[in-house]
Amino acid sequence: MIVRLNAVMPKGSFLRNVALLSSSTVFAQGLSLLALPLLTRLYGPEGFELLAVYVAVIGILSVVAALRYNLAIPIAERDDDAMTLLAVALSSITVVSLLLCIPVIFWPEASVQLLGQTDLLPYLWMIPAGVFAAGAYDALQYWTTRRRDFGLITRTRVTRAIGGVATQAGIGVIWSSSFGLLFGHMVYGGLGAVALIERLFRRDSDIIGKVTTMRMREQMRAFSSYPRYSVPEALLNVGGIQVPLLLISANSVGSEAGFLFLAMTVMGAPMALVGSSVAQVYIAEAPDRLREGTLVPFTLKTMWALIKVAGPLLFLTGIVSPFVFPLIFGADWSRAGILMSWMVPWFILQLASSPMSVVLYIVGKFQLAMALQFVGFAIRVGSVFVAISMAPAQISEIYAISGALFYALYVGAILVILKARR
Repeated sequence: MIVRLNAVMPKGSFLRNVALLSSSTVFAQGLSLLALPLLTRLYGPEGFELLAVYVAVIGILSVVAALRYNLAIPIAERDDDAMTLLAVALSSITVVSLLLCIPVIFWPEASVQLLGQTDLLPYLWMIPAGVFAAGAYDALQYWTTRRRDFGLITRTRVTRAIGGVATQAGIGVIWSSSFGLLFGHMVYGGLGAVALIERLFRRDSDIIGKVTTMRMREQMRAFSSYPRYSVPEALLNVGGIQVPLLLISANSVGSEAGFLFLAMTVMGAPMALVGSSVAQVYIAEAPDRLREGTLVPFTLKTMWALIKVAGPLLFLTGIVSPFVFPLIFGADWSRAGILMSWMVPWFILQLASSPMSVVLYIVGKFQLAMALQFVGFAIRVGSVFVAISMAPAQISEIYAISGALFYALYVGAILVILKARR
């Protein structure tokens, strides 16, 4: 069996690495999905709305905490430069997390009022901790990707999934409070970082010794385009997804943001099963493909393969969701099933574009990437503002349509760039 596997997918090949990471993602996403029917009965829609706000804040802050130097780690030509970039990223994440402690300690009431969710007050301390945990794991994962240690990444994904779900379910059984949902997500964010740090010091201590303050300054200057262009682009990207959730939570009746969050979580699972693993391997392969002159066909082939594999599954999920959601998650969650149907075009187009969005950085199109995300932010956030004033009952449906419009634009831009490089 092993001989046959090596023949079909040789060790170190793109397909084998994708299969390895996909197996862990299948397990992690499968465990999370299997746990959701239990969690939706332990925690009501109001608890998931609070989780949606927490995840939105963590998502916005953690994606830029490293000033995007983490993206440069696989691209640096030498390992000592890449390690220096990792040190820069981790230092930035630490500083950002400490700065977040200031409003949490001195102005907690004003902070939760700004977020439009005063029920978050007892859990506000989790935001700096959650940003540090998620940011550190992400930066360390980029180094591990560079080393092509996909087996370690696989194990950490499994550990995170088990730890996060077990924490949420365990606390929910003992204590009927939103604390379990939020704390479990924080645990999930940082669990895998422990193994990545241990491997880093055990295997790469000689490279760590080459990191100096002077070299950190040199690498910050060498890759200064990342914080200059990619930080605004990333803020606009994640903000276009998460800011509408915050606006919906603050301006809708009932627990609309909780329904929307559950629908997005379930709808995103098929995409995550394939998309995140392909993206992880793609970013490791893309610099070499660029130097070989095969980046364009490699990217187009990967995009088409993603659509063929996961597109039909997303489409089928959207068709059956209004009927099966109340049966699986409980009668209180029928609204989430309806919203999933509206999200099908959005997630199919996102599947095609998101893993390969890094191609814009690899070919040096930083300004275009930022401009696209600005347009996307304006479309999605603007549509929610319009819905708040004109069609509040359909606010989530309008948000779903705006997502499809943006990703259609993004796919078109990537195809134009690739065509120009043929």
